[in-house]
Amino acid sequence: MGVKIVLHSLAATTLVLTGCASTVPLNAAVLANDPTCAEVMVRLPDTIGELERRSTNAQSTAAWGDPAAVLLRCGLEPTGPSELPCFTVNGIDWLRDDAQAPAFVFTTYGRTPSVEIVIDSEATSGTEALDALGNAVGMIPATAECLSAEDVFG
Repeated sequence: MGVKIVLHSLAATTLVLTGCASTVPLNAAVLANDPTCAEVMVRLPDTIGELERRSTNAQSTAAWGDPAAVLLRCGLEPTGPSELPCFTVNGIDWLRDDAQAPAFVFTTYGRTPSVEIVIDSEATSGTEALDALGNAVGMIPATAECLSAEDVFG
């Protein structure tokens, strides 16, 4: 029997994943049918580190690992200014929500539609996952970027 993981995303969607399941149940994001998400999906890697990609039951979603350790949803509404930390990995700005640690939720900042990635940090490295997904997510044009304290306060 697999380990049960409950993750909560910024989009207020609760995902319940169990190991030994062939298809990972996920909820599609509001803008999942945006053609840009189709472009992201065809560029996703088959593996992230040692984690193999699995099938999901919702449009513009993906999962890696058994039990699932990396989840991706494309098609979220763009995120506005936030109190969450914002940082750049390989040219992509991400907001990081660690409220459900050791599961971390990363949401693109300054891209429409937004992409959300949930990473179980006990199963894989967040940096490795964001790096592996960068080519796919990076094809969404950036329209804004993270600001530093110097940008805000001078």
